Amino acid sequence: MELRWWPWAEMEEEGPLVGQAVNFAVFQTKIGDCAILWSEKGIVGIRLPERDEAKARELIACHYPGAVETEAPRPIRRAVVSLQRHLSGQKADFSSIELVMDGVPAFHRRVYEAARSVKAGTTVTCGELAAMIGSPGAARAVGQALGRNPFPIVVPCHRVLAAGGIGGFSATGGTDIKRKMLTIEGVALSNRVTKNGAGSFGFSIARAIRHLRGADSELSALMAAFGPFKMELQPVTSTFEALAQAIVYQQLSPRAAATIHARFCALFGQPCEPSPEGVLALEESELRSCGLSGAKAAAIRDLACRTLNGEVPGLEEARELSDDELIKRLTTVRGVGIWTAEMFLMFCLGRPDVLPLGDLGLRRGFAAAFSGGRPPSTEQLEGRADAWRPYRTVACWYLWRAAEAGRPFASTSKPD
Repeated sequence: MELRWWPWAEMEEEGPLVGQAVNFAVFQTKIGDCAILWSEKGIVGIRLPERDEAKARELIACHYPGAVETEAPRPIRRAVVSLQRHLSGQKADFSSIELVMDGVPAFHRRVYEAARSVKAGTTVTCGELAAMIGSPGAARAVGQALGRNPFPIVVPCHRVLAAGGIGGFSATGGTDIKRKMLTIEGVALSNRVTKNGAGSFGFSIARAIRHLRGADSELSALMAAFGPFKMELQPVTSTFEALAQAIVYQQLSPRAAATIHARFCALFGQPCEPSPEGVLALEESELRSCGLSGAKAAAIRDLACRTLNGEVPGLEEARELSDDELIKRLTTVRGVGIWTAEMFLMFCLGRPDVLPLGDLGLRRGFAAAFSGGRPPSTEQLEGRADAWRPYRTVACWYLWRAAEAGRPFASTSKPD
């Protein structure tokens, strides 16, 4: 779940900004300069920190055309003080703060009201919040509503986590700012345990570490050299968006790929969320204009078609499929091979037992860790990794660290 700012253009015609003058003020907090916006009816928006005040004002002008910076009246000043107290780690009460929700859809209002009942220092999942409003099974719709939350902190969307972990956050700073806000409230994310006793990957990291150390003494030495397992899941809003980004990034440097991906997202206007319908509404020349090659443009169009006809599963369905079945479904898409599908399983879904045999970095890490720099055959890699089941994903992370180090380790075996 990636939380984004409310796209005011999607609000009902008589939304809170229609026919009203909107004012704003920028104020300092312990985590940076925030902003609050209000009309004669009350608070219409809160913005988390940007890089600096200039950037904050620039984005306010973009999202709230005509908003005027002015001195806040007393009720708004009281809200600001409460926000500052909260973000400095002090106790603050937001229950009396009035929010303008005139144009907010009824379902979103129910979600926001339920989210306001989640106390500081605690968290819930989207599924749990869905159950709280009497809509079990509507976790995805809850996530979408929270993704359009115009009142962060007062409506504490940062306390709502993805089923598999912290989830995403598209305010400046991303998940770092979300983690910081939760840390301020005393939430120990590293120790977070879900109902099934698993960590953020849907399985016990501690159990995986114990298993790998007992299964392979040389791998155990490698793990000791690189310390705690720190692989993080990537925030993902949909299978479509994750695979579209993967296609964009193929065979490009991270810097060039990020630039092209940002241009690709910008084709869809605010809030820059690519969708299958949006892709198919664009001409190929428009897709190519952001820097995509003809092959990548065709692949993303194929992904859009297969998503709409149900061949590519949504996130909820993807989580229910086996690794083999999911890879089979994803690789029907033009430009999505087994490696791309495996990366989706590992870094988006947090699957515990993925072994991407075609990954060159993994092979280099294996060579550094176990064969004195000599590349392994597929059979050698697969045979050695059999002892690591069912936690081969964790072992792969350590082998990637070995590849980054770029040298054989003293504990590794000598070449013949």
